[in-house]
Amino acid sequence: MSLTDEMRAPIADSWRRAGLAGVDPASALERLTYAEVDLRSPLMAAATPVLDDLGDQLSETVFSTLLVDRDGRVAQRWCGTRGLERAFDDLGVAVGVSMLEEAVGTNAPGTVLETRERIAVHGSEHYAVPLRDFSCYGHPIFHPVTRRIEGVLDITCVATSADPLLRPVVARAVADIEQRLLDSSRVSETELLHAFQAASGRRRAVVAMLDDLTMSNRTALDLLGQVDLTLLRMLAQDVGSSGLSRELTLESGVAARVRVEHVPRTRGGSLVHVEPLARPRSPRNRTTPVSRVATGPALVAGAPGTGRTTYAARLAGDRRVAVLTAARALLDGPATWSHDFVSLVRAGQGTVCVDGIDLLPEQLVDLVASHVATGAAPRVVLISGPVDDLVGRAAALVSACTDRTELAPLSARTADLPDLVATQLADLGCDAAAHLAPSALAALGAQPWPGNLRELRAVLEHAVRGRGLGPVTVDDLPEAYRSRDGARTLAPIERAERDAIVAALDQHGGNKVRAAAALGISRTTLYAKLRTLRITAY
Repeated sequence: MSLTDEMRAPIADSWRRAGLAGVDPASALERLTYAEVDLRSPLMAAATPVLDDLGDQLSETVFSTLLVDRDGRVAQRWCGTRGLERAFDDLGVAVGVSMLEEAVGTNAPGTVLETRERIAVHGSEHYAVPLRDFSCYGHPIFHPVTRRIEGVLDITCVATSADPLLRPVVARAVADIEQRLLDSSRVSETELLHAFQAASGRRRAVVAMLDDLTMSNRTALDLLGQVDLTLLRMLAQDVGSSGLSRELTLESGVAARVRVEHVPRTRGGSLVHVEPLARPRSPRNRTTPVSRVATGPALVAGAPGTGRTTYAARLAGDRRVAVLTAARALLDGPATWSHDFVSLVRAGQGTVCVDGIDLLPEQLVDLVASHVATGAAPRVVLISGPVDDLVGRAAALVSACTDRTELAPLSARTADLPDLVATQLADLGCDAAAHLAPSALAALGAQPWPGNLRELRAVLEHAVRGRGLGPVTVDDLPEAYRSRDGARTLAPIERAERDAIVAALDQHGGNKVRAAAALGISRTTLYAKLRTLRITAY
């Protein structure tokens, strides 16, 4: 079967998406990707009893069920017959496999996650050839409180046994799962209230948070502003079972220690304790005082867009700064770059900033290293990518820099976001009224920010151009940055994955085929990662 005018519109749209994602109909199931699923998730807790009952109803039939989580992974598989179980095993459709359209093309679970609508996919409507022997019906599972999609319940059979009468059975099962999700939320709210009441007996400011619910005691109401509460909610998304502790500067200018702890027996509930401090918090990332005058070589490292060039200029203080970039070496040639560097060294004044030491040809790295080794003026400030990524001569050169600053990516600077936004708005020449409403700040805090501060500035430029009177609201943001649906804070290993993918895409000019080859993964895996890790800038 090929894309034809006779296809139903939702199926035709799905086939187009699969084609754009580079899915091969013949070999898609030969490149399946697997990952661990959270068997203790709210979805699993709510669905397991319902699916057990459904399995009893369908026992010894030619039907099977798949529970797929919001990331497109099969969380549970049940088969009515041993033959169906063997067929799924042969196809590789097992717990942990990705059923996203980017991985296997048109199929009920993957297409439901893409469209958020229930759908039946019959036989040859499947994009992947091996799936065309089956018919499947998928129904989305929404959380009744947040309205976020939690997953998909799918029922599958051989194409010749398709029965539309089973659709109400699936819908009933989904309704039962959603009811159990709602009941679980009520239990979580009760546990959160008990924990909040127990903690509020102290004089410390206490805030309790769960989904869209926020409770504050009187001390917290007197101490915290709306921006503070938004920031605390973003921090609460990061909290694990061991909790976290941070020092922050509140909206009022008061420095405070914030301690966030998970509330047991809740689904994501957190208690936040806020204690004002006598001393101000030192700004994050400032590992070297920028006001001091130094003479030795310095290194400013970090991902592109983290503010490396600005920070390097601040290291120079009042001294004149001359910047030589790796791009100039590429455009003008090594000889011209070398001549300019030698001329600056002979002048012996100010600060020479070498931007992109890790991208320079080796002979130019050696030239810079020869001057650094003398310890003579002018001072050299090097700019590079993350230190752990440096190799060869560049790595050897930066090892001579005892004065180092590595700037964190914006995605790791949630606590700094209000200050960074305020600074960027001031740099854009905005008046005092151009602050972000808490909802807009929360939306920005949920973004992955592969472009770091550069991307943030572009977003804010768009927002202040389109805003009316008063603060910047969610509606003023670019459309792609307005939604927090499904947003979550990435675990450290996911952040490392995302950073590696972004670096590969940058290196290959956004070419996904070349980036996938450089990463040693298939193109379908890369597309799945782009969706899972919310990399939207490429």
